[in-house]
Amino acid sequence: MIISRTPFRISFFGGGTDYPGWYKENEGAVLATTIDKYCYITCRYLPPFFEHKHRIVYSKIESVKDVSEIQHPSVKATLQFMNIKDGLEIHHDGDLPKMTGLGSSSAFTVGLLHALYALKGMMPTKAQLAHDAIKIEQDIIKEYVGSQDQVLASFGGFNKIIFNNTYTFQINPIIINSDKLLLLQKHLMFFFTGFSRYASDIAKSKVENIDKKRHELWIIRQMVEEALTILNNESRDITEFGKLLHESWKLKKSLSDKVSNPDIDSIYDAAQSAGAIGGKLIGAGGGGFMLLFARPEDQQKIKEKLNKLLLVPFKFENNGTQIIVYQPEDLGIVSNNSDNEINKENIPQKTKKKVKIKEESCSAQTL
Repeated sequence: MIISRTPFRISFFGGGTDYPGWYKENEGAVLATTIDKYCYITCRYLPPFFEHKHRIVYSKIESVKDVSEIQHPSVKATLQFMNIKDGLEIHHDGDLPKMTGLGSSSAFTVGLLHALYALKGMMPTKAQLAHDAIKIEQDIIKEYVGSQDQVLASFGGFNKIIFNNTYTFQINPIIINSDKLLLLQKHLMFFFTGFSRYASDIAKSKVENIDKKRHELWIIRQMVEEALTILNNESRDITEFGKLLHESWKLKKSLSDKVSNPDIDSIYDAAQSAGAIGGKLIGAGGGGFMLLFARPEDQQKIKEKLNKLLLVPFKFENNGTQIIVYQPEDLGIVSNNSDNEINKENIPQKTKKKVKIKEESCSAQTL
């Protein structure tokens, strides 16, 4: 039995510039962190005593005889990508709901990849997991997703990630005074709005608007650098980070009319009236979790104002995806040697060139 644990993420600045439609011509960058809320994937070979060959348990339960029959798009594509021949049982558990803006879909894909590699007795690098997940989501499933979620889920930590027009990325861990980092975390509040959404639908409208919104996206990209200046300059007040979040939220809403709605705007306005300096919806928008920035002394008033919403405590995390249970002696089935090769035939020829992310181009610590 294998169990992988993969973190969810919070993106502060730069979201939208991590889409290939932007960084194929311009440099993209995000400032983001993973948090101590996780996706868990349990995976084992299924003994051949059942009518079904594969059993996948998530919000649904699928029992199928062939990978081609699997309905879950990420499971189906990932099993095909990894050239899985033997029967599998896969269970998914998550600390937080899906479709809430935390990169849960990519955390699932990265976690499943990690578990399957471990099942084969292989140790992929974090960079390999990231670019494998990008290939699966962007080119096999063809979802309208960016590239930050896969990188963050793989590497973990508080990072600036740069996306180049050569389809490579650089991940730079943020070096910051520990007191300043703690102060930042103390100013953050995390509320579940109660609204879930399909990120890919919202992202599609953003991608379609890239050519029309180049000026806004360029400003969003520059906000990454301004946020880092605030964090690294001792003379800058931490509340400037919150004010910048507010400006970023206004720009984000301008990218697509699907990013916000009257209910979300009402929640944000109520938080500001109670003392919130800034904030934003996490992820593509439309619902999910709202991040607020507020002075610690004002947070009780905000809790009372938003008392119908769930406040979720969290901390930054630094580990990225991990195998937390590895029991190869319990696998029960010896795989065929041919099963130890990844099926590259499932990737279009253009993909092999398009998303080739060279590990040596990544300036990152392997945590």
